[in-house]
Amino acid sequence: MILELGFEASLLTSVAAWVLIGFTTGYGAHLVPTRLLDHDTWLTRPRAFEDGGRFYERRLAIRVWKDRLPEKGDLFPGGFSKRTITDRSEGFLGRFAAETRRAEIVHWLNAVSGPVFLIWCSWPLGVVMICFGWGGHLPFICIQRYNRARITRTLARRHRAAAPSSPPPAPAPSPVLVDLPDAATPTA
Repeated sequence: MILELGFEASLLTSVAAWVLIGFTTGYGAHLVPTRLLDHDTWLTRPRAFEDGGRFYERRLAIRVWKDRLPEKGDLFPGGFSKRTITDRSEGFLGRFAAETRRAEIVHWLNAVSGPVFLIWCSWPLGVVMICFGWGGHLPFICIQRYNRARITRTLARRHRAAAPSSPPPAPAPSPVLVDLPDAATPTA
């Protein structure tokens, strides 16, 4: 602990810090152009254990609880709600997948920010804050990865069905994003 605060002051500072971290990372990611999120990175790429999202269904029963958690993708003007799929077009699903990457990155940033709390929290309270960060954000990371895996499976199935049966199918192209204004682009 670098700053000597009492327990109550540390707790109040921690609550304010979690709110500030959440809004800051959320708004920062909101400003990232969607075109930069149209593909997976080392962080967001699917892992073998996920089995196309089936791991989350089998091991975590994600379908039972995922819709009970809040979804704030449209918190900032021009944002994108991921509560429901309102369009089944390839462009919309591509945009939806990109927005799951945006949300996943926000939750990873929030989860790893826990050690900052050791600046003003005693060791036991700091550990609680670190655990709170991981426990509070891992479910949201799982939801984003699960939803993106399902979208990817759907798009791959469509591409296989549309491909001619004689030659072996080529890898599915990246989905074309629907032409919606980026959050960072002001609209008139």
